[in-house]
Amino acid sequence: MIRLIKGAAKLAVAAAVAAVTVLGVSTAHAQDTSVQLGPRPFFLIQNMDDGELKDTLEACQGGPFAPTNFSIGHRGAPLQFPEHTRESYEAAARMGAGILECDVTFTADRQLVCRHSQCDLHTTTDILAIPELAAKCSQPFQPADPDAGTPATAMCCTSDITLDEFRMLTGKMDAANPNATTVEEYLDGTANFRTDLYALAGGTLMTHAESIALFDQLGADFTPELKEPSVEMPFEGEYTQEMYAQQLIDEYIAAGIDPSRVWPQSFNIGDVLYWIENAPEFGTQAVYLDDRYERPGYEGFDFMDPATFTPTMDELVADGVEIIAPPMWMLVMVEDGEIVPSPYTVAAKEAGLDIITWTLERSGPLSTGGGWYYQSIAEVTDNDGDMMNLLDVLAQDVGVLGVFADWPATVTYYANCMDL
Repeated sequence: MIRLIKGAAKLAVAAAVAAVTVLGVSTAHAQDTSVQLGPRPFFLIQNMDDGELKDTLEACQGGPFAPTNFSIGHRGAPLQFPEHTRESYEAAARMGAGILECDVTFTADRQLVCRHSQCDLHTTTDILAIPELAAKCSQPFQPADPDAGTPATAMCCTSDITLDEFRMLTGKMDAANPNATTVEEYLDGTANFRTDLYALAGGTLMTHAESIALFDQLGADFTPELKEPSVEMPFEGEYTQEMYAQQLIDEYIAAGIDPSRVWPQSFNIGDVLYWIENAPEFGTQAVYLDDRYERPGYEGFDFMDPATFTPTMDELVADGVEIIAPPMWMLVMVEDGEIVPSPYTVAAKEAGLDIITWTLERSGPLSTGGGWYYQSIAEVTDNDGDMMNLLDVLAQDVGVLGVFADWPATVTYYANCMDL
């Protein structure tokens, strides 16, 4: 279970360990207490409708703020930094994220690296601008054809290149321009609610092992996600899914990381069950990422109707699953104009499952409904301050262990204010 460590305990630990330098500021090996939230949480609170919650949050503006495991850096801090880069991870830790995520996939020579998808290099890096690597992409860049109405396309995978070649890449904001007729235009598609400001110097890509060392140095805990391969497994007829799942665990063992600090995740229930059976010291905190709303084989799944859940929540528990992690919208609904827990939440809690959720500040402005992540509450969201109302329901009524965020400072502020 994620440890929700109180601020006082963090202060004591941080004061007792040696300092190292991160982003030019002294920080401790166990999490530093000099959290820097920046203006965004304060802006969101100011943007809230008047009420008791707003008053409570405003009363906390003077801090102090400490790192918290309730705040999970989703790919780092990708609202403004290139995801899964050193710079993004350091920013998330500075904002008080007590747990950081490396999405794990593999290269052609079977080395584990941090990327959201095995085949996202064309949107998250500059691979298309490096001719010798672009030539190795599964699908080379094809420009848009306005006359035919066809969009620009490309597909470049980590499994297309070796680790040494992966190290040649620079991270950028995850985006692509479908109307592009040149590579330069294709790489320039960042959404207007994000920014390229911190991507201009380029993001430093990382291996999974390097992320372990960095997170440990930053004092953060770990939630690696084993990404589903885009290539046929066994890869090259030899590298099996089980070998892949074990390799992830082996890198924490090699680094001497206490299993209690690691929450391995997967959308593939088979990976979770593998860890439970074959690496139980890590499997007890394995997180089942629930995407049955779109996964083939689960047609008919409805988060509002537990009768459609296959397997049931009780069956998951019987298999040893302890933590489930759906997107935020599956946990809540609107009732009498208020955000309340959904039938999915009720079923999970009745079965005894702990819950983590994703991802705050991932999709667009709430003034226009917020997009995919806020779909079940769009009718009661009309300003970005409503994000804090959702966060409050997730914490107090749903009772989540933690919240993934693209800008961890927001969750850090709330968790400190509510003493989570």
